[in-house]
Amino acid sequence: MKLAIAIPARYGSTRLPGKPLAMIAGKTMLARVLDVARKAAETYDDVDIFVTTEDSRIDSHAQELGAKCIVTTDDCATGSDRVLAAVRQLDKKPDFIVNLQGDAPFTQPATIRKIFDTFKQNPKSEVITPVHRLSWNDLDRLRKAKETTPFSGTTAIITEDKRAIWFSKNIIPAIRGEGNLRKNSATSPIHQHIGLYGFRSDILEKFCSLPQSNYEQLEGLEQLRLLENNISINTVTIDIEEGMIQSGIDSPEDIIRAEKHIKKYGEHIK
Repeated sequence: MKLAIAIPARYGSTRLPGKPLAMIAGKTMLARVLDVARKAAETYDDVDIFVTTEDSRIDSHAQELGAKCIVTTDDCATGSDRVLAAVRQLDKKPDFIVNLQGDAPFTQPATIRKIFDTFKQNPKSEVITPVHRLSWNDLDRLRKAKETTPFSGTTAIITEDKRAIWFSKNIIPAIRGEGNLRKNSATSPIHQHIGLYGFRSDILEKFCSLPQSNYEQLEGLEQLRLLENNISINTVTIDIEEGMIQSGIDSPEDIIRAEKHIKKYGEHIK
């Protein structure tokens, strides 16, 4: 079984041009994401790690970091499309690919390992993605954030057997009798989605061949295209220390926030 970690790293970000080359506490964002990928792959002997980009500057930096880099065209609509374009250039296609976004330096290597292990246990899995059950305090923080940035943070509804039913930028499900639940449970019933995906190779091909779906366009969530086309998404539940950063880096303000986070908590790569 061949596994891969693909890191799509696009230069042309609107809010933060050259984002993968941005410095965060003395290291580029791409260097930090590569650290995550390499740490995640340490316990396996069958993981291929590669960066994929449309820009020669990122290509050069990836090579300086000792990473394989596959250059793709600038017309890839999404990170998933870029990953597929890169996979098609590989001599040997992997059976399963984790799409580790190049702006997600706070991803925990253990999360990637959990996705890999879940696929190894069930190779029929089509897509695997992590979720985190929010504490009441983190739910309150998410609600507060949505007062000013309503499209920040994605929540998910999952079944008892960890299959995703739906994702939304709204906080779902609604909670009746929240006061009683807070008294009787240390965690809320809300699962926040962590934007990391593992695709079976044939499913990645299928996903990228499908047109954008109705609810995908309304919510701005790619994963709804999968559900709207009856592609199953299995979830793995991960633990995240309360208050920790769970999102990617999208703006100069996010870099400031990330540096403060590192100063306070350290690198947190395990």
